[in-house]
Amino acid sequence: MTAITTIRIDHAALPHPLDRSRLDSVARVIEAALREDGIKAEASDVISHLKIELPTAQLATASAVLADLQLI
Repeated sequence: MTAITTIRIDHAALPHPLDRSRLDSVARVIEAALREDGIKAEASDVISHLKIELPTAQLATASAVLADLQLI
């Protein structure tokens, strides 16, 4: 069994270049960026925040990708 980590990013915390009116698209962009670095992630818009689920073993790599995207 794989441990899963959930990262939540509040909509208000999204950097300005991202289109906040199309949060499903933002989630797809984040998911694609993570997958490009080999991270098996799922990202989705959940009412007040974006939810990113990924294997805990890939958390360090995911953090670096999210930092590059200026999300954390």
